[in-house]
Amino acid sequence: QVQLVESGGGSVQPGGSLVLSCAASDITYRRNCMGWFREAPGKEREGVAAIYTCGDISHLADSVKGRFTISQDNAKNTVYLQMNNLRPEDTAMYYCAAGAGDMTAPQALSVMMRNSRNAYVYWGQGTQVTVSS
Repeated sequence: QVQLVESGGGSVQPGGSLVLSCAASDITYRRNCMGWFREAPGKEREGVAAIYTCGDISHLADSVKGRFTISQDNAKNTVYLQMNNLRPEDTAMYYCAAGAGDMTAPQALSVMMRNSRNAYVYWGQGTQVTVSS
């Protein structure tokens, strides 16, 4: 059964930090590209970060480089998004996404470079992140 469960959202002041977690079912996690997207009110859903669960390949959007880090724990089938130095413009609903699975590294890299919601097949329910003073 495909399952993605996000957790870790909340409210913080500017400059604060949060860690988002995405726990995936085994079939979803294995050899897959896992991504984090966010959607603010009135804006398009945008890709934030992505990682290949079977290799040392990851991608961060320019808007979060130097502040966010994506990582994985394969023993737990979990992907993390460490968010530091948060800004009000980071306020959004954050979604975990997974590709079709059974990917090679070049395929996963292609998904990352597209950075498009259309490249992902499975989605979590979302977790809200609010940054305000």
